[in-house]
Amino acid sequence: MDAFLKIAKALSDPTRLRALLALRRGELCLCQLIALLDLAPSTISKHMSLLLSSGLVRQRKEGRWRYFSLPDSPPEPVRGALDWAFRVLDGTAQADRDAKKVEEIHKKDRTILCRRYFR
Repeated sequence: MDAFLKIAKALSDPTRLRALLALRRGELCLCQLIALLDLAPSTISKHMSLLLSSGLVRQRKEGRWRYFSLPDSPPEPVRGALDWAFRVLDGTAQADRDAKKVEEIHKKDRTILCRRYFR
C-alpha cells in the first residue's frame, strides 16, 4: 500500500505531472526543468524528490548536475500510473505548450542555462 500512496501523492500535483510529461521527450537536467516550470530551484528539487521516491522518475548525477528521466523498466504499479497519466493528459493545452517549450529548451546551451540558476 505504501508504494501506491507514494505514486498517488506524486501524481496529485500539476507541477509534477508537467515534469513527467516533459520527461517523455527525454532526459532533462534540473536546470532545464526549472526553465520549463518557472519555479525556484528548491521547489523543483522537492517536486523531483517526490517523483524519485515514488519510482516515477530516475536520476543520475554527472559532476554537480542532476539529470532526470523516466524509468526504463518500471514495476507494474509505476508503469500503470505513467500510462494512465500520459493517456489522460496527452493533447491537453498545458501539455502541448510544455512540449513546445521543451523543444526550445533542448536547443539552448545547457551550460549557459544552468549558470543562470546555479553559480
